Amino acid sequence: MAFGEARGSRSWASVAFVFSFPAILCAYICRNVPTGAKLVFCSFKMRLMRFPPSLLDDIRTRLPLSEVVGRRVTWDRRKTQASRGDYWACCPFHQEKTPSFHVDDRRGHYKCFGCGASGDHFRFLTETEGLSFPEAVEQLAQAAGVPLPKPDPRAEERQQRRAGLAEVCEMAARFFERELYGPAGQAARTYLERRKLTNDTLREFRFGLAPNARDGLKRHLLERGVDEATMVEAGLLIRPDNGRPTYDRFRNRVIIPIQDDRGNVVAFGGRTLDPDGQPKYLNSSETPLFHKGSMLFNLHRARQPAFEAGQAIVTEGYLDAIAVYQAGIRHVVASLGTAFTEDQIARMWRLAPEPIICFDGDQAGVSAANRAVDRILPTLKSGYSFQFAFLPDGKDPDDLIQSGGRDAFLAETGKAQPLSQVMWQREVTDRDIATPERKAALEKSLYDLIETIRDERVRRRYQLEIRLKLSNLFWEASRGPRDGKGREGARTGALPQRIETPHGPQFSTERTVCGLCTRYLDLFEKNVERIARLRFNDDLHEGFKAELCRLAVDLDDETVASFFETLDPRFYEILNEVMVDRAQGGEAARFHPNWTRLSERLQVLNFNPSSDFIERCFELFLDELELGQLEREMDQELEASLEDIDEQSWQRIQALKREVMRRREELGRRDHDLAEEARSIRTAHKANGMRKAG
Repeated sequence: MAFGEARGSRSWASVAFVFSFPAILCAYICRNVPTGAKLVFCSFKMRLMRFPPSLLDDIRTRLPLSEVVGRRVTWDRRKTQASRGDYWACCPFHQEKTPSFHVDDRRGHYKCFGCGASGDHFRFLTETEGLSFPEAVEQLAQAAGVPLPKPDPRAEERQQRRAGLAEVCEMAARFFERELYGPAGQAARTYLERRKLTNDTLREFRFGLAPNARDGLKRHLLERGVDEATMVEAGLLIRPDNGRPTYDRFRNRVIIPIQDDRGNVVAFGGRTLDPDGQPKYLNSSETPLFHKGSMLFNLHRARQPAFEAGQAIVTEGYLDAIAVYQAGIRHVVASLGTAFTEDQIARMWRLAPEPIICFDGDQAGVSAANRAVDRILPTLKSGYSFQFAFLPDGKDPDDLIQSGGRDAFLAETGKAQPLSQVMWQREVTDRDIATPERKAALEKSLYDLIETIRDERVRRRYQLEIRLKLSNLFWEASRGPRDGKGREGARTGALPQRIETPHGPQFSTERTVCGLCTRYLDLFEKNVERIARLRFNDDLHEGFKAELCRLAVDLDDETVASFFETLDPRFYEILNEVMVDRAQGGEAARFHPNWTRLSERLQVLNFNPSSDFIERCFELFLDELELGQLEREMDQELEASLEDIDEQSWQRIQALKREVMRRREELGRRDHDLAEEARSIRTAHKANGMRKAG
């Protein structure tokens, strides 16, 4: 979530209201909205047509919001006034010590005054449990005792048909399970033992066996009254084009049922037991129940653990996901062998705002990650992105857990890189930028990628980050070739990589603000006018601040390739100090987000504090700098007027001093509160690490 940005104050009720507008709204959207967005709109509108605003209002009226939210929070007794429908608690969406999360039962609305999260009954369930809107409505309607309207006859018929197919898939799952534990299942059980899958895991995921026969499942289902056409429609049989008899899709394979969001079996995945069998993995074909591009394996189990962990892990295969789950990491899902679709991306974001996608560290894994980057970029939105974990070469998650256990896997996911970093590395690695034309080509390729981002705020943030990175890259390239030890040769007259500046007044605060502006560009953009008005005491910091503001404001119509040489060289010295992570080392770590120097100055950043906490720290530092500037100006005025001062001027100066003292005391209290909160964050982070290790 972007710092300071509300998570969306519009409730699902207002969304439903918008979609209930007459046909003129639909016509407008069809004329003016891109095709992809039209599809999303149409799909969403069809869902909402079943739930008119009157129904949603009835649910809200019958079911107090405090009852829904109260399952997730503990009400603060001092601030809560239940008789007035006024409830307060610590926010379930971010870490905090002082309750700032408010529920108003009379209005049926919640709002956090810390992180900005807001919404109604339905929004709360979609945010905390990863439910879709229709699922949230159905769950709350049941709790409130509100009957849902029946769909139209054609929809009812389709639903009954789907239910029939689901029943057939369930019958097939039970058949496969029985086969695994029968006499014919010995080879499959031996294979699963070699993979170190426990009996509990096999039962939980309902492993089975497709017998090595042409029509084993077909005969079983025929005996139970299922016709062949239904089996074909459910993806269980294959009907040859030449008119020959139908036969089982899965034969001589270990079977893993694929379940939908509610845990219903809708398809199957099979791993061949024949060493020479192809394909190695086989999934069900597309059916009315099963669409690979819109499903995630294990989603129904991962919802609650993902909410509790605040994170989700995505693997490329379901056996990898099962191995991760068995290792005690329950917030894991898997794709089903297809490139990510917008529907899958949206489902992942219901689990966590920045899921970690695991890729093999070999060339195939890097290629898969690059394809994922291209798929994800257009869908990015404020507060939602992805991280990429590249496992050691030649190892997938299952291999890593087999050899090193849970800790080895968590150590690798802990090194996950943000999407922007993966995109950057892909474009700049081994790129020749020796000429102005090549610099311009690199810049264009990056900007073309960024232009695919539909969210204007995120696109702007990427543009600013790329400007900084390109400026630094071009500057470093201009410093000359590296020596035999990999060190850069310096240009004539170039300044050393780190400048040791005497620690003057507010030096550390100014340096920290420079680092935060560069690391958290959303904060910088939000406060750019305020920052531009500040006059830093240290000349180096003042120069850096001025150039950073110019880079953000004045570069819209000019390329970085033609702009970077106009920046003061000292700009790059601070930028290099802020951006290089010496603890990681190596070229790939040049723009890693955990910049060492900043993390040394503000060590709580090493413990993943909330965006709300970081923003409050940032605002405190700006307030301190503004107050310091005011004190300096007041001292100068006092010094200039000492020889000729009247009683009125003296009283005014004394009043200013008292105001400065009051503000200084207020800053001290805020600093103390943030320090206490930082200690709590460290403690919670360490305790969470111990739980994961256990």
